[in-house]
Amino acid sequence: MKASLSLLLVLVAGSCTLYIPKSGNRVPQTLSRGWGDQLIWAQTYEEALYWARSRNKPLMVLFHLEDSPHCLAFKKVFAENDTIQRILDEDFVVINLMYDTTDKHLSPDGQYVPRIIFVDPSMAVRGDITGRYSNRLYAYEPQDLDLLIRNMEMAKKLLKSQLLA
Repeated sequence: MKASLSLLLVLVAGSCTLYIPKSGNRVPQTLSRGWGDQLIWAQTYEEALYWARSRNKPLMVLFHLEDSPHCLAFKKVFAENDTIQRILDEDFVVINLMYDTTDKHLSPDGQYVPRIIFVDPSMAVRGDITGRYSNRLYAYEPQDLDLLIRNMEMAKKLLKSQLLA
């Protein structure tokens, strides 16, 4: 009996840590490409810019390739991280692209993947929010999730401080 009760408590506690979007359960989108099925992903870069401006939220642009081992490894930990998924759902417009856009500001130091660029609602690319590498400024790896979360928080904080100025 005690073992059953303990198991039940563990299951309940474990299920409470899963992130569920504020707007309830969502139907998974094919636009997520596995990066976060519960998130609402923009279909085009132009649409993402429009949403960022009209919703006054920062945009996170994630460049990747479907068959890249680096992208696949990063996607797995990115999609499973409840903190990242919650912050993106509540505070960001998101798009993931498997091709480069015509906006040259989104590849300031090359067209490598995975690459994450932040854009503020005024459509300014945030070149100051970077990863840990000096030769691939916007690259992230599976062990970089804490840095990515800090960078996401910085993108939000900079937005709020700019609005108050």
